[in-house]
Amino acid sequence: MAEIVNLRAARKAKDRLKKRAQGSENAVKFGRTKAERELEKARADKARALLDGHEREAPEACGDD
Repeated sequence: MAEIVNLRAARKAKDRLKKRAQGSENAVKFGRTKAERELEKARADKARALLDGHEREAPEACGDD
């Protein structure tokens, strides 16, 4: 005897698999891992802090007017 299959559930499962495969392809093509994104952000923050640390202070206005 054949197994009874809910056609709607089978269609949705097939669609999910197709979307998952497409997402995996896009991740390989365009994506970066979470660790890579965090490393890049940390490097940018460090560079910004280093640059801000070398910034000169604005000269104070003289009160001799």
